[in-house]
Amino acid sequence: MTDHIDDASRTEAFFTLHHRLPRQSPGSDATTRRLLALVGPLPDRPRVLDLGCGPGRAALLLAAEAGAEVTAVDLHQPFLDELDEAAKARGLGDRIRTVRADMGDLTGPGFPAGSFDLIWAEGSAYCIGFATAVREWQRLLAPGGAMMISECVWTTDAPSAGARDFWDRNGSLRTLPETTAAAVTAGCTVSAVLLQPDSDWDTYYVPLAERVESAGLTAPGMSPGMEWALAATREELAVRREYGAEYGYAAYVLRPADPRWTTRPETAADREAVHAVNSATFPTRDEADLVDALRADAEAWLPHLSYVAEAPDGSVAAYALLTRCRVGDAPALALAPVATSPAHQRQGAGQAVVRAVLDEARVRGEALVVVLGDPDYYARFGFVPASRHGIRPGFEVPDEAMMALVLDDSVPVPVGMIRYPAAFGV
Repeated sequence: MTDHIDDASRTEAFFTLHHRLPRQSPGSDATTRRLLALVGPLPDRPRVLDLGCGPGRAALLLAAEAGAEVTAVDLHQPFLDELDEAAKARGLGDRIRTVRADMGDLTGPGFPAGSFDLIWAEGSAYCIGFATAVREWQRLLAPGGAMMISECVWTTDAPSAGARDFWDRNGSLRTLPETTAAAVTAGCTVSAVLLQPDSDWDTYYVPLAERVESAGLTAPGMSPGMEWALAATREELAVRREYGAEYGYAAYVLRPADPRWTTRPETAADREAVHAVNSATFPTRDEADLVDALRADAEAWLPHLSYVAEAPDGSVAAYALLTRCRVGDAPALALAPVATSPAHQRQGAGQAVVRAVLDEARVRGEALVVVLGDPDYYARFGFVPASRHGIRPGFEVPDEAMMALVLDDSVPVPVGMIRYPAAFGV
C-alpha cells in the first residue's frame, strides 16, 4: 500500500525515475525552435527565464541558437547539476545560470520586476497552475517581453469517462478555448497557440516506458515512494495509449495586454461613436456604412466580436470587427474593418483592439480568420499569406495582401475560396 506516502517522498521518487532521461515532459527540439519562431524578434542576447527547466534541454537550445542569457530555475538540484555539466561541455557555461528556486515564489533579489525578455515554461506551469503562472510571472517581463507557457488541454468537447477520471485525479484539464480564456482573464493577449504533435509525446514516453519496464513491479529494497512512482507512471502511459487522441499539450505565446487601453465588445450605446471612428479613419463613409450593413445581416453578425478600445476619457478610440464568412463550405471569420480615431493613431489602440477581438474569437472556439490588408501590419498578429493554406479570394489582389490566421490548429484548416457576406459586395 502506498496511501501513507508523504508528498516529499513521492516527489523525490518521481525525480529519481526521470533522472537522465532526455525529457521530463512532451516536447522536442523541433517544437522548441518552432515556438521560438512564433515568439518573434528578440533583442540581441535576450534575457530568458526558463522555469521548471529540468536538465535544460530547452535552455541549452535557447542559449545556443537564440544567443540567450538563460536563467534556468528548478527545485531539483540534480537536474540543475546535469544542466551545468551539459552547458560547460557545449561551451555555454557563460550563457546559462542555474538557480534552485520555487517557480511559485519568485520574489527574491534574483527576480526583480522587468528583468527578462522571455519567460519559457515547457510542461512545468501545471505545478502552480496555468492561470497563476500567467498572472504572477508577467511582472518579470521587460517592456515588449513575451511568455511561452505550455499546458495540457482537452482536444475534444466530450472526453471519455476513463480519460476524465484520470485527469480529474491528476490536475483537471481545460479545453483550448477555456485555457485561452484563463490567459486573457489573467491579463494577457494570445500571440500564438501551437498544439504539439504526437511525436513530442513519443520523445518523452518511449524512454520513460523503457525505464519503467526495466524497473519491474517491485524489487528488494525498493522504497514505497518508488513503488508509487512506477505505478502512477504505468497508469499514465496506459491512459495515453487508450485516450491520447482526446488531450494534448498546447503551447501559448503570451504578452501582457496594453494597460493604456480598455477593450470590450461594443454596446448599443457605442454605435454612433463606432460609425464616427470609421468615418474619420477612412477617406469615405464606405467602411462605416459596411459596419451598419453587416450589423443588419443576421447570418454574418456576431455580437460579441464587434470590439472597441476606450481612450482614458471613455470615448471610443479604435474599433475592430469580425464577421462570419466561409472558406469553401467551412465557417471562418473576416476581419474588417479595423479603424483608429486620428487622435489616437500610432499609440497602440488599433493593435490593442485587434488583439482583443482575436482573443475573443479563440475563446469562442473559432478556428480561422482572414483579412485583406497591409502584410507588415497584420503579420505582427500572426497572419500569413492565405495562399499558404490553399485559401484564395474570389477577386484579384496581391497574394501577400490576402492573409489568414489559424486560431486552432487542432482542426483541419479549410481550403478553397473565401465567401464574404453580401454587404462586402465581392
